[in-house]
Amino acid sequence: MELNDKQTLLFEFVKTKHKDQKRKYTGEPYFNHLHNVAEIVSVHEMGCIEIALCHDLFEDTDCTFNELYKKLTDIGYDRKTSYDICSCVNELTDVFTSEDYPHLNRGKRKENEANRLGKISRISQTVKYADLIDNSSSITEHDKDFAKVYLKEKEAILKVMNQGNQILFTICKKVLEKSLT
Repeated sequence: MELNDKQTLLFEFVKTKHKDQKRKYTGEPYFNHLHNVAEIVSVHEMGCIEIALCHDLFEDTDCTFNELYKKLTDIGYDRKTSYDICSCVNELTDVFTSEDYPHLNRGKRKENEANRLGKISRISQTVKYADLIDNSSSITEHDKDFAKVYLKEKEAILKVMNQGNQILFTICKKVLEKSLT
């Protein structure tokens, strides 16, 4: 996948925000995961590349909705597109975290998160499929014990998060099924 000029500027911003973050199992720069998700989604849904590049900004960095919106408009995205990208990134940001819901155990938090993800936009669900595909392969390869828990949680998500791109949804289901065996 080749990024256009605006996407390249956006990705440079994303790299700066994720600065020294590393992938848990490989130690590679975290932004490689973001690029992988964008590449997976670009094959099936061109309008999702920016969302994929930014999908972890609000969750894993100090970036805010307003900061991303301003950056997008500064780069040259129109106001509606900028708002839509920010809204999808917001939808993809975990709500039921242990910090915000310490009284809920992991199982209940993941159940609530799955139900929430089942109600997000079609485009955000599509990006989430690509995210699950990339994460599942890494976790399965590097942490087989945790992979069993992780993959079951993601399988539960797909039971309710099924309105995105159907080709990518099917690929995601197959990746999870294969990883569980």
